[in-house]
Amino acid sequence: MAKWTPTHEAPEPLEGPVVPTIVGGTVIWFVLFLVQLPFYGWFDDHGHIWWVWTCLAGAGLGLIGVWYVLRRDAAIRHAAKDADTEPATEAGGEPGAEPGASDTGSGSAGDSAP
Repeated sequence: MAKWTPTHEAPEPLEGPVVPTIVGGTVIWFVLFLVQLPFYGWFDDHGHIWWVWTCLAGAGLGLIGVWYVLRRDAAIRHAAKDADTEPATEAGGEPGAEPGASDTGSGSAGDSAP
């Protein structure tokens, strides 16, 4: 049997509204937990108590997910900002300076040119 090898590159991952999606899922899990609380005795009598705790666990894990995606988005923004400022540093400019901007001066008091 021949080994399977891909014939094309994998597509780029889809990026969407990650934070609202995770927050929405977390809210749904928590609402389901709250809706089931009044029926706790019925769930206990019928052996379905795990449904209640599953919803609470989903809400708790969702909070961890919200924290994670907020940190991920911040890291992506930070990396993009660093990538934008790299060319100025490599070209001999000061970090944070506009790319292509040069200090030619226009005869200000700080210039030492005659």
